Parts: sequence; structure tokens; C-alpha cells
Amino acid sequence: MKAIAGGTAAPHKARIDIWETLIRLVIIIISLICLLPFIHVVSKSLSSDSFVIANKVFLWPQGFTIEAYKKIFADASILRSLYISVIVTVLFTILGMILTICAAYPLSRTQFKGRRVITFIFLFTMYFSGGIIPDYMNINNLGLMDTIWSLVLPLSFSAFNLLIMKTSLTHGIPVSLEESARIDGAGHFRILFSIVLPLSKPIMATLALFYAVGRWNAYQDALFYIKHETSLRPLQLKLYYLVIQASESFQLEASQVQLSNPEVLKASVVVFATLPILCVYPFVQKYFVQGVMLGAVKE
Repeated sequence: MKAIAGGTAAPHKARIDIWETLIRLVIIIISLICLLPFIHVVSKSLSSDSFVIANKVFLWPQGFTIEAYKKIFADASILRSLYISVIVTVLFTILGMILTICAAYPLSRTQFKGRRVITFIFLFTMYFSGGIIPDYMNINNLGLMDTIWSLVLPLSFSAFNLLIMKTSLTHGIPVSLEESARIDGAGHFRILFSIVLPLSKPIMATLALFYAVGRWNAYQDALFYIKHETSLRPLQLKLYYLVIQASESFQLEASQVQLSNPEVLKASVVVFATLPILCVYPFVQKYFVQGVMLGAVKE
């Protein structure tokens, strides 16, 4: 109180403002580092070939044109691949969330015997995995090659997401709430669907976003498992082949479309593959920050 009455609080406030300014400056720089490359790619996709070849495109389109996007949408197989990617992503996310919830709920209950051992087994798989060749042999022996389930079933359960969900349920759902439900005669399924899941919307939205983004961006498994059924190629694998073929022959696959510069095609397909998953973020943004913080602090 003396410092404030004597007018000596100004230096302390000035030091805080400097730190806040530095923090904001660092955040702005990091944000620009993440944002500027994407703006550069968008600008290249909307620029004419001559400006792209001359490296005159940086953050604003030069010789504005949407010809690359018209040629992409003119290829019906790309729209088919977009449909496959959406179906695979939705199935993968739903299956992943069901498996994660079914595993996390019993492991978060203290009365469940052996939960520490089972949790350790899940943790073990995070550090040691079979590898690509055993995975390929497993999918082949199960007869899942060239089927949509080869893109949905593998990796549909994440031990990392399980630990996040388990920690959230352990520390986020009061034990007294469960005990009061038990006194009223509720069983585990009733408690799970009527109490636990409605109170876990933030973490569920966050993990669903993790599953969806992870599946959407993956193309390596489709490269291995989808060999002959070209109609099952997801968008990312389709665009991969387009870029490869454009780089080698400047010709789009199965559409007889010519592009003079494959860099424009690369930029346009990157934007085309990124926009759908970006549209999901606004719907889960209100849950995302709250969800990623759940389980971060143990009290």
C-alpha cells in the first residue's frame, strides 16, 4: 500500500509490460512462421505459370487465375477420392472414439482390478511397435488388401489418446457423482452414457479432432494397402500420384489435362487437400483449448 500511495508502483508495472510485450512479440513471430508458408502456397496456386516460374510470387497472387482449380475439379476421380477420404475419416474417427471411451472408462475407475497392468501394456505399445512389414503381412493375411477397412481398422486405436481420456475421466469426473448415481441404482452403462460422456464433451471433441486430422493427413498406409482398386484411393494418395506424374510428364492422371508448371499444381492440390479439414476447426474450437488442458495438471 505504501508503494502505491507513494507513487512507486510504476517501475514494477513497466517491467510487466515489457515481458508481456516480448511474449506477444514471440507469439506473433511464431504465428507468422506457421501462417506465411500457407499464404505463400495459396498465392502460388492462384498465380499464373509465368510469375511462378520467375519466382515472383511471395504473399500475393501475381497474374490471378483459378485455372489450376478448374482443372482439378474437372477430374471426376479427384472428387471420388475426396468422397473416399471423407468416408474413411468419419468411420476412423467414430471407431477410434468408441474404442478409446470403452478402454478409458474402466481404466479410470479405481475399483477395476489390474488397471495398472493393462495401462502399462498400452504404454508399452507407444514405445515399441511391430513395424511396417508386420503390419503389411497382417493386413494381407486378414484379406483386407484393397478394401476400405485396411484404411479404417489399423491405427483406429491410439494409446496416447487413451491416456489423455483416462486422465481426464479420472480427475475430471468427481467420485461422489458416480457414488450418488450408484445409490440411485445406476449401472456402469447408465453412468457412462448419462453422466461421464455429457461431462466430457471438451476432451471428446479434442480427441475426435486428433483422430480426424491424423487420418486425413495420412497417405502412406493407402500407398501400401490400396494397389489395384483405384476407386478406393483417398484424396491424399490421389494428389500424391498427381504431383508425381505432373513432375515427370506435366500430365494429369486419366484426364488428359496439361499444366505448364507442376509447381502450380502442387500448390493447388495442397490447398485443395487442406481446406476440408480446416473447415472442421471452427466447430470444435470452443472445446479444443479446454480439452487439451484437461489432464495437464494433477491436483
